[in-house]
Amino acid sequence: MELIPTQEEVLSLLRQTGALREGNFVYPDGNHSDQFLQIPLAFRFFQHSKMLSVALSRKVRANSEIRANIEKLSIFTPAGGGLPIAFGVCEALRAKEVYWAERENEHEPLRLRQFFDIDPGEKVLLVDDILRTGAKLSELKKMVEAAGAVVVGIAVIVAQLSPECPDFSPIPVYSLAKLDPLYLFDASKNSLKYPDQLVETIR
Repeated sequence: MELIPTQEEVLSLLRQTGALREGNFVYPDGNHSDQFLQIPLAFRFFQHSKMLSVALSRKVRANSEIRANIEKLSIFTPAGGGLPIAFGVCEALRAKEVYWAERENEHEPLRLRQFFDIDPGEKVLLVDDILRTGAKLSELKKMVEAAGAVVVGIAVIVAQLSPECPDFSPIPVYSLAKLDPLYLFDASKNSLKYPDQLVETIR
C-alpha cells in the first residue's frame, strides 16, 4: 500500500475492520439505512490507525501554507470519533497540540475545557472522522474564529457530504475517501435492501 492509499484501499480497510458495513440498520430517529459507518472501529487497531493518520497528514502537508506553519499548528476536533484521528494526525504532522470541544448535553454549544485557551492568530486545522452535515465542524469553526484563530484546513477520513453540508471554501477540505450521501428511509414505506438479514439497531 502506498503512503497515501487509494480510495478503494481505504474503503476495503474500513470494510475489513467492520467500520463500514452493508446490511439493514435502524438509526435512533427510527429511519433505516443499508449502510453503517463508524470510523473508530478501524482505529481500534494500531497499525490501521497509524496508516490512516499518516496518510491524512500527508494530504494536509501537501498544502504549502500549512506546511510552513506546522510547528505552530493546532488541531481542533469535536470530542468523540474525531479524537483518536486528531491525535494521530498531530503526531504524524508533528503539530503543536490538540484541542477538543464537547458539550454537556445536546442543547448546549460546543465548548473547550477550562484553561484551554485559544491564542489570537493561532493557525488551526479542524479534524474529524466523517464529514456529513458539517454541523459540528461549522460550529467548531465559528467558535475558534470568534476567539481570533485562523482555520487553515479541514481533514476527515471519509467525506460523505449530505445536501445540507455547507461549502467551507476557500478553506481546503482533505479526505482519504468519499462516499455517496447516507440514504435514510422509512421502512414502512420502502423495502429493505437485504430482506434475508436481521435489522440491527444503531445506538
